Amino acid sequence: MTHKLSRIAILVIVLLSFTSCSVIEGIFKAGMGVGIFIVVAIVALIIFFITRIGGKKE
Repeated sequence: MTHKLSRIAILVIVLLSFTSCSVIEGIFKAGMGVGIFIVVAIVALIIFFITRIGGKKE
């Protein structure tokens, strides 16, 4: 229980030590790369499913 409580306390201290601008900047930097990756992955899945469905009709 104390180990879990100390982890939560450290997390709260780290979160409070960041300024809001730097946190938002980090989110947007990570969000751009992650967003591009997700879009590419979704397009790849759609193409994969279309080819699988098209292949079953033959």
